[in-house]
Amino acid sequence: MIEAAIRAAAVPPFRAMAMSREASALEAAGRRIIHLEVGQPATPLPRLARDAVRRHLDSPLGYTNAGGLHELRRRLADREDVDAGRVIVVAGASAGFTLAFLTLFEPGDRVGVLEPGYPCYRNALIALGMTPVAIPVGPDTRWAPTPAHLPDGLAGLVLASPSNPTGTILSTDALAGVSAACRDRGIVVIADEIYHGIVDGIPAPRVLEVHPDAVVVNSFSKYWSMTGWRVGWIVVPDSLVDTVERLQQNLYICAPHVSQVAALAALDATEELEGHVARYRQNRAIVIDGLAAAGITDLAPADGAFYVYAHVPHLTSAIGIDSLELTGRWLNEIGVAATSGIDFDLGRGHEYVRFSCAGTPSDMAEACELIAGWTP
Repeated sequence: MIEAAIRAAAVPPFRAMAMSREASALEAAGRRIIHLEVGQPATPLPRLARDAVRRHLDSPLGYTNAGGLHELRRRLADREDVDAGRVIVVAGASAGFTLAFLTLFEPGDRVGVLEPGYPCYRNALIALGMTPVAIPVGPDTRWAPTPAHLPDGLAGLVLASPSNPTGTILSTDALAGVSAACRDRGIVVIADEIYHGIVDGIPAPRVLEVHPDAVVVNSFSKYWSMTGWRVGWIVVPDSLVDTVERLQQNLYICAPHVSQVAALAALDATEELEGHVARYRQNRAIVIDGLAAAGITDLAPADGAFYVYAHVPHLTSAIGIDSLELTGRWLNEIGVAATSGIDFDLGRGHEYVRFSCAGTPSDMAEACELIAGWTP
């Protein structure tokens, strides 16, 4: 019991959310804050989903089957080109990763996580008693992993394409190469595909196209603008379905019924959602141009998602601070909230900042003007 408590206490903060908390406190005190810290769309629930929720509010919205509403599972299975029995609807991607990690790994197992990468992979593994193994990637491979990056002794590898924070998309060849290397070495692949749909060009390849036994985690949070509704899905091999369902029954019972109703309707809102993607593309261009005007030009090439990951050593080293202190000063001195790269990369993140481009174009432009005018 004491050991478990020590492990829980050792889980690092999710710094993007910690920054959001600080920004909200300043707003509550009357400050104007521009939010570029959290990957949260400023767009509302799609209209079709809003209409569906209204129609169901007078209906019983109790527990569903642990796996989720049958029609939602069927529609998601069509998207993934798998049997509906392999799809489990979950309470957001966070629950999906918890279920996947508990199903696939034992305490102490070594699981590869890319750096820079979404910090909650690492932090959830720590909380569950598993061992995250940092795999640094960088501009030499366009921030994407290759078979040469894989260390010995891994039980699993978490891949994200498009990635957070860089926006990198793995090509079909790159995805196939890493997946094949994992299969050859007995490494389980867990693919985070929550930014699929938010791309600047051709669709991102799906891991199941090259690795049918991979585990896929996806969510309605980003492309469908449903962060607060906490609904997503996980695709697992047939042999793991029963285990995942039993864990779902005991840990979560089911994903929220009303959120599943909204999600089912949102699947038909493509025209509205593609308008959102166009706005993210516009926002990213505004941020890239605005940061250049501020002297910040060393950026990861974002193929998708809605982030800009910037290298800022000229701002940190010049005044002897790291990016955590830099973003804290921006928040307090000019009212711009951004996220320190330390969240995503423990080894090199002190020289990086992530900017979310999921807000409004006017906020993007104003934030960059404030950063350009800021003096240390």
